Amino acid sequence: MSFQSIALVGRPADLRVAECMLSLTAHFYSKGIRTLVDPGVELAFRPDSVVPCPEAAFATRADLIVAIGGDGTLLYAARLVAGHAVPLLGINRGRLGFLTDVSPNSMLEDVDSVLAGRYTEDRRSLLSARLEKHGAESVSALALNDVVVNKWETGRTMDFETSINGRFVNSHGGDGMVIATATGSTAYALSCGGPIVEPDLDVWVMAPISPHTLSDRPIVVRAGSKIQLRMSDRFESRAQVTCDGSAIGDLEQGDNLYVEGSDAQITLLHPPGYDYYRLLRSKLHWGRGAYGRQDDNREGN
Repeated sequence: MSFQSIALVGRPADLRVAECMLSLTAHFYSKGIRTLVDPGVELAFRPDSVVPCPEAAFATRADLIVAIGGDGTLLYAARLVAGHAVPLLGINRGRLGFLTDVSPNSMLEDVDSVLAGRYTEDRRSLLSARLEKHGAESVSALALNDVVVNKWETGRTMDFETSINGRFVNSHGGDGMVIATATGSTAYALSCGGPIVEPDLDVWVMAPISPHTLSDRPIVVRAGSKIQLRMSDRFESRAQVTCDGSAIGDLEQGDNLYVEGSDAQITLLHPPGYDYYRLLRSKLHWGRGAYGRQDDNREGN
């Protein structure tokens, strides 16, 4: 794949992100590559090194999108390219960075490897959420990580029911539910006690948030299932539905949320040496002994 036009996504208010954006635009300029940047980004770019382009048009004008920041930035970029054949490369300027796996220290070297065709393609599936409310049009959105239903009121639980493929599963009392892809298994679902799922496995995780009953545990279901979550009619409760952290609406008594697989996918690019388990060890601090050092010196650690 040839990358003649590359778009940058990030929040330049973060000086670390701004530094990376300036460095990349100068690097691409020296290689004769067009760099697309949203007109709202105000940085002291080298003259003629960038082409103003609204972010909404990145998916049709760029050959590659580079997301600079944390996983939230890459999730935002994923929404821009969902359903398009434009790959994403993530440079970590956030905290954990499960999706933005390129280190700033090796940024230019890794970018050059990608430009030279030395990379692996990693296709990730998306969830499609549809919120149906009484007397209102339904609202739909996509999610790479997760669809979350979380209670509004503090100090009380919410009551809701779940069904999978038309079969009743359970009545729940608690703070809500996370429905996560394999990609999102290391996000909110992980903090709810859900399992870590290899990203290429075709499964989803349903993880209750602070369930009132200890037996209400996370479950793994086949991707492609049709999940329904319905707010109970018996108690007054109100929840918010978010897709990858972006709110799409409220869920109230009698409302229904439907979650299923989307035909849209995104493609992540990883430079040479990418290792998912090494990423887990690094981000989750696995294998560290009592003195904070790695317990073994095997290659890749």
